[in-house]
Amino acid sequence: MTLGFSPYRLSQAASLVRVVEDFVVEDREVEGQAKPDGAMASKKGYHWIQKESKDKHCKLGPMATKDKYMEVRRPKKDTANLPDYDTVQDSVTDPAAAPKAVDVPTCLLCVCLIGSVYCEEVIPEISAVPALPKETAHLYARFNKITKIRNQDFADMATIKTIDLTGNLITEIDDGAFSKLLLLEELILVENKLTKLPMLPAKLTLFNANFNQLKTQGVKATAFKKLTGLAYLYLGNNELTAVPQLPESLQVVHLHNNKISTVTDETFCRGNSSYYIRTNMDEVRLDGNPVVLSEHPDSFICLQALPIGWYH
Repeated sequence: MTLGFSPYRLSQAASLVRVVEDFVVEDREVEGQAKPDGAMASKKGYHWIQKESKDKHCKLGPMATKDKYMEVRRPKKDTANLPDYDTVQDSVTDPAAAPKAVDVPTCLLCVCLIGSVYCEEVIPEISAVPALPKETAHLYARFNKITKIRNQDFADMATIKTIDLTGNLITEIDDGAFSKLLLLEELILVENKLTKLPMLPAKLTLFNANFNQLKTQGVKATAFKKLTGLAYLYLGNNELTAVPQLPESLQVVHLHNNKISTVTDETFCRGNSSYYIRTNMDEVRLDGNPVVLSEHPDSFICLQALPIGWYH
């Protein structure tokens, strides 16, 4: 089979070869001549793209001179101002950008599972108890900046059984804040700044106020006596100078690292009865107090085990 080309096609091919030879584009600048914007480099120099008005096509023109050329400019690109996601935005310097806890629904600010709300080390920080779903049974609002517990904070929480406010900055609790919580069983107020206690609900089984600033004058003598279901009482690392009256139901009582200097035969036992035994109480801690337990032998005769503390 023989391939044939018309004279017209051969002429086009020859022209193309000449164009390729003249316009081998190199990235380097031609010696002694600066490269203007829009020029195409060749071995012979820079050439400019000229527009032919008749057929509306572009062709390569002859070697340009200083005064005779047509410059082709690159079209301007539209640019959009996008946020810089690699740069940390300083919300402190822009108050409008800083989120506020009060503006965020509780179950977006915290983790809400069936019956439980976890508001632990919340960011942005919370300084008050957040509004809770009415079906909440367990609240864990630990390590925040809560400063006060108000009566209305738990006013409608008839189903709540556990409140854990460990590691806040609570200095004050309204006296009736917990008194109407008829199902409340565990109240944990560890590592706060309390100097006194409010009224406590009758069904408590565990109360923990370790690491506060509780004083004897801030804790009513009968604060725990009527809590007939209380099994675990933790009042260590406070500033108590006397042991409050304790209910019969207690199994564990921690009073270590206080300022208790004396105990009597009525503190744990009944002084007028040598037959009385506290059958429920398994553990008493009085270590870290100035009281010397060996000086009060009749104070522990009703206990099944001697308290932990100093004996000499």
